[in-house]
Amino acid sequence: MQPIKSRRKRRRGHAWLTKLESDAQNLHIRAVEDLSLYGAKTTRTCLRPGALRRLIAPGITAFIGVLILLALGSWQIERLHWKEGILAQIAAGEANPAVPLSDHPGPYQKVEAVGHFRPDLAVLFGDEVGDTPQGQRMGGELIVPLERQGAPPVLVDRGWVPDPIPASLPWPKAEARVDGYVQAPLKGGVFTPAPDLTHRRFYSLDPAQIGAAVGLKQVAPFILIAMGPATPGQLPVPAAHLPRPPNNHLEYALIWFALAGGLVLVFGSWARTMLIDERH
Repeated sequence: MQPIKSRRKRRRGHAWLTKLESDAQNLHIRAVEDLSLYGAKTTRTCLRPGALRRLIAPGITAFIGVLILLALGSWQIERLHWKEGILAQIAAGEANPAVPLSDHPGPYQKVEAVGHFRPDLAVLFGDEVGDTPQGQRMGGELIVPLERQGAPPVLVDRGWVPDPIPASLPWPKAEARVDGYVQAPLKGGVFTPAPDLTHRRFYSLDPAQIGAAVGLKQVAPFILIAMGPATPGQLPVPAAHLPRPPNNHLEYALIWFALAGGLVLVFGSWARTMLIDERH
């Protein structure tokens, strides 16, 4: 009889444990469902009334700003193509043979003038430090009249020389041929020093003023900048190339486009933050 009772007790205990495990599983499932429902309720938020309307004015302002920045970038791209065209004309003019100097020379071209120099009427233009065999010295651009047959004299900028003008400078004894480019007058401003007529030093590149100071009644209304290879140790030092304007328009365009992109990112970040704060 004892073994039978023991088996009954064990069966009742096993049934009780099974029911306890079943109840625990049911409680766990309900807890998970409650958490899921609670989480879904907490994440289902909506914007406060009028939240989107608060983005209209800043959005329009940002949109106009982006359009302006993009227009500025596109304008710089147009100027880039325009400047590349000018540089191409300058390169072509430098590569082509020099054309005879006329009364109205064209832009971006190499010209030539034939005549006789007047070294007795030479003057200096500007103040600039340059290298000499004896070291660095103060000097300026050597401006010399070139007398032409059948045309008014033209002032020629032969290049840098030290001050005072060396007496040993080489001068063509016969008729000289000068290749170069035309420089428009560079008249001084309010702060430009007055010319030093005693030492024949000028601070504005004004052909009429320089010509009158050295006794020439009429000169060409421009300066001829002499070009040629530089000879080591020999003065003056002529210009090596036609002048070229700077071409930084691609960098400017990239800056404007980058600012436009930055404005979009800043507005997007601000709008996202505001919409998150407006949720309830």
